[in-house]
Amino acid sequence: MLAILMLAAAPAGAQQPPPVDMTRVRADVDFLCIPELKGRVSLAPGANIAAAYIRAEFARARLSAAAGNSYYQEFPLVEAVPLSPPQSSLVLVTGGRRTVLQPGKDFRGSFGSDVRVTAPLVFAGYGITAPEYRYDDYAGVNVRGKVAVVFNHEPREADPRSPFRGTGLTRHANIRPKVMNAAAHGAVALLLLSEPKSLHPALLATPQAGQPGVTRGFAPPQHDEIVPIPYLTLSDAAAATVLASTGKTPAEWQEAIDRDLKPHSLDVPGTSAEIDVRSGHQRGISYNVAALMPGSDPALAAETIIVNSHYDHLPNRGERYYPGANDNVSGTAAMLELARLFAVSPTRTRRSVLFISFGSEEEGLLGSYHYVEHPLRPLSSTLAVLNLDMIARDEAHVPATEGKLQIPADTSNLIDLVGGSYSPDLVRAIRQANETTRLELDEKYERDSTQNVLFRCDHFPFVYKGVPAIWIFGGFHPGYHESSDTPEHLNWTKLEKVIRLTWQTVWELDKGSKPAFVQK
Repeated sequence: MLAILMLAAAPAGAQQPPPVDMTRVRADVDFLCIPELKGRVSLAPGANIAAAYIRAEFARARLSAAAGNSYYQEFPLVEAVPLSPPQSSLVLVTGGRRTVLQPGKDFRGSFGSDVRVTAPLVFAGYGITAPEYRYDDYAGVNVRGKVAVVFNHEPREADPRSPFRGTGLTRHANIRPKVMNAAAHGAVALLLLSEPKSLHPALLATPQAGQPGVTRGFAPPQHDEIVPIPYLTLSDAAAATVLASTGKTPAEWQEAIDRDLKPHSLDVPGTSAEIDVRSGHQRGISYNVAALMPGSDPALAAETIIVNSHYDHLPNRGERYYPGANDNVSGTAAMLELARLFAVSPTRTRRSVLFISFGSEEEGLLGSYHYVEHPLRPLSSTLAVLNLDMIARDEAHVPATEGKLQIPADTSNLIDLVGGSYSPDLVRAIRQANETTRLELDEKYERDSTQNVLFRCDHFPFVYKGVPAIWIFGGFHPGYHESSDTPEHLNWTKLEKVIRLTWQTVWELDKGSKPAFVQK
């Protein structure tokens, strides 16, 4: 009777999924959460076992290996291991006066190798080059061979009238684009300052429960080989010292830029930096795991729809184990079930569907950043990315969101869509697909700059590269990044609904044209 009612309620032409096998989904969740995997942290055996499990399920479904003859896309990692006592140093030299800043207290940072830089300082505002907003902090200054000093985030981010997407963040506010932009302009290093007037945590602030280190602007000490120059994050006191010779405080510089929406960049008078970044280094290999369902239409099979998750999580801390049932076993189990459902569907999509679970998301989206630099399928012919992460808990306030977000009392049927401002077409496809699923879809994070949500998952590297990508997200909850994120707290009904929503969205995308990517 339920199946008949679902068919009757479905829009004309809707492609109904085979029944979701929740027993199979629960088995995936139970295995990936076992204590023996020790949180599936990158460069540890547990992560490799999780990757092997995903690979085996792809093979069992008879999906094609997507990385040549392998399901694995390998990528190198180098973990910067802190030395004790710390040996990194940052010295400011102004008019012959040397100011020694303290690692941990005044600055943090690591790099894929030991590096020494001595160079003049250039203040480059927010470090943004955004032609679509007619804004360029590097206009009129030369940072070649110098150290760029920039603010975190972007101008007027708390102003609904800001041309930078109002109170929502743009991709220019993220640290990675700032580092890459500085390197593209010839800088040899970057010093990142908290903008004094902000609603998000300062760079070196101690994170609250439910608020990961990435919101401080300092990713855990693991780097891929793509970041070309070292960057250090500075405390507010150190930021004031760095800009002292300009005659203005950091707050005054921010006020001037935000007021005029024009660059106020300049050489920091008579000031240079001596940067010496040192640590131990552990090198290893992490894995993205990818399988392909080739499209049935020869004219369209070269185009790709990506359904993805990430399988890694956090390491044990003493005796405390972090199973990460919601983050992100839920998304990985959903992605695996979708792969199985598409593999046995009697009707094939015209376009190809790539199923991929990224490694090393918790270290700063390293697997997905590696993918967009080394795509298995061309990004230019990738229609859209549906990123499944944290999809099976009921959203509720954590300390970092209290007083900053409106969250309904009942979120048992609520899912957030993140990244839709860059592709309204993709949002429309998801909402059309949702007519059969009837989840409550919320886009509140498109209007929020306090939680950095746009940057915090594997959809963002695709957005950074101009590919329509949406994070299908169940929201934050008590137990996020805690040992209490266990299978018994999952909302299995919501998980099943997200699987069906994603299934239907793939079909919506397959029957339509390529969603547009909106620059502004």
